[in-house]
Amino acid sequence: MNIRNIGILAHVDAGKTTVTERILHRCGSVKTAGSVDEGTAHTDTLSVERTRGISVKAAAASCVWKGVSITMLDTPGHADFAAEVERSIWALDGAVLVISAAEGVQAQTEIYYNALRAAHLPVLFFINKTDRIGADRDRTLSQLRNLLGAPAVPLWDEEALTEAVCETDDDLLTEYLDGRTPERSALRAALSSATAACALCPTLSGAALRDEGIEELLDAIVEYLPSPAQPARDGLCGIVFAVTQDKAMGRAAHVRLFSGSLVNRQSVGDHKITQIRALHGTKYEDRGDLFAGETGVVYGLEDVRAGDVLGNRSLLPPNRMSSSFAQPLLSARVLPEKEQDLRALKAALETLSVEDPHLNASWSPFTHELYVHLMGSIQTEILTALIEERFGLRCTFDPPTVMYKETIARAAEGFVAYTMPKPCWAIMNFRLTPLPQGSGVRFRITAPPTAIKPRYLKQVEQTIPHALEQGMLGWEVTDVDIELYDGSDHQWHTHPLDFALATPMGIMDGLQRGEPVLLEPMLRCRFTVPGTSAGRLMSDLATMRARFDAPIARGDMMVLEAIVPAATSLDYPVQLAAYTGGRGAMVSQLAGYEPVPLELGATCPRRGVHPLDTAKYILAARKALEGDVWG
Repeated sequence: MNIRNIGILAHVDAGKTTVTERILHRCGSVKTAGSVDEGTAHTDTLSVERTRGISVKAAAASCVWKGVSITMLDTPGHADFAAEVERSIWALDGAVLVISAAEGVQAQTEIYYNALRAAHLPVLFFINKTDRIGADRDRTLSQLRNLLGAPAVPLWDEEALTEAVCETDDDLLTEYLDGRTPERSALRAALSSATAACALCPTLSGAALRDEGIEELLDAIVEYLPSPAQPARDGLCGIVFAVTQDKAMGRAAHVRLFSGSLVNRQSVGDHKITQIRALHGTKYEDRGDLFAGETGVVYGLEDVRAGDVLGNRSLLPPNRMSSSFAQPLLSARVLPEKEQDLRALKAALETLSVEDPHLNASWSPFTHELYVHLMGSIQTEILTALIEERFGLRCTFDPPTVMYKETIARAAEGFVAYTMPKPCWAIMNFRLTPLPQGSGVRFRITAPPTAIKPRYLKQVEQTIPHALEQGMLGWEVTDVDIELYDGSDHQWHTHPLDFALATPMGIMDGLQRGEPVLLEPMLRCRFTVPGTSAGRLMSDLATMRARFDAPIARGDMMVLEAIVPAATSLDYPVQLAAYTGGRGAMVSQLAGYEPVPLELGATCPRRGVHPLDTAKYILAARKALEGDVWG
């Protein structure tokens, strides 16, 4: 297929959007290349993006180069919006990773490269801003190889290119060792195969702002990045990699189709497709169908969310959704400017959570408080502007706090007998057992149907996630096995919602008896600093309660691996940049959760009435259930 589905990825300010704009202009998809600084970039469609000069949403655009149709996803570079990049990767067949020749390999460069590798996606490197003072193309190439471990092969160095390509092909290697120069067509074909297999990463350079290197980059995209793979089997399979709202058409599902086809009026699940649109330049046009290998926008799937798979999940390419580098570690309460806007703000945040499930907006039916999960503090500024722009609502955010978790120290029994005030009847016996770190929550029902009728068990199962949102310390409960092994209902007095109301009381009783344990998020970090700063770094890490290895010398730089508590290191990149004169780098990803003494961590205020405050809780919960809060 003459199609390329590619992503343009980069650390913030590496020039990624400028590269996209110059590609669109060079292919004739736009009359004039937009400017990030002037707020005219075609892929920065939100006013908050245009005024602040940063991308916060992935944007799609298409063009045609030498008969090949290229669909591009221009992704955000700031770490606070990495979830947009993660979802975009699901839709790609290859990627262009842009690096500034002045700043070199930076934190997000490494994170995105590793994510692309985990998804087994081919990569081209474009070393941008070679016209900048301090730019060094060769130094950046060396960093790609040494810091990322990437098989970067420079297309501007014929000898290095020939040697690298021959090492991936036995026939060419034999020819090369015999002193013969392989034909250029054979080298290009072998480079294309090696790139598709992720054995090599063709590397180009230029200055996008001056339109230098863009034509060569387009040639490399067409020649070395692969077209979509032919479906191995019949059947529908597609990923919803983004969700947006259209004022006229409703919810829009941005779909990458891997197998099968979609057409107007086709039924998908419980819904019927009302319209399909495809990209033409930077605009979407009605088309009515979508085929394997293509991306498009599908309307009519009103309950779809970003991350949903349409059709047969087993037909997805291997490892396509395996990487998860965008994991929020912060939480913040959201407050409306006017109290009467609370319900509207709740609806707005629920809409945004459909588009970005990581936001995970939550609402307490008892206290009427709104909370969201965040990647970083910059995100609150963008959300404030976005909510006002899209929904006409003004709001503020409390300072974000690190999200801990909790578990139990030992096995325990949880019991609840909800039999008063009548009419009600729900008695349950739970057994809670701690699980190894990282196991999550397991729930099972072993109670016989003679104890609790099967029609009531669904209420228990649906309420368990709500019951575990806040444990005895106020945090989400994890790493626990929960068994409902006995109980009883009543022939006349039991209402199904009695079991929904009673479940949190029984679970909380078990958590209290099991002795709560606070768990703090830990980051796996790699620090790269000048040798003269290594002592300061190790001193700071000791203060931050980090575990770290001895630093390793790499030229005049030192590299140090560490496991660091998130709570003590959130602001450290700013400090690191300050005392290393901007030369220090910190790359981090969630390593998991570990127990921490309560005095070194934090509890979380309960959002609502505590289930063990039985009388108040029953009154509050009955009112909440009448309002259909728990469905």
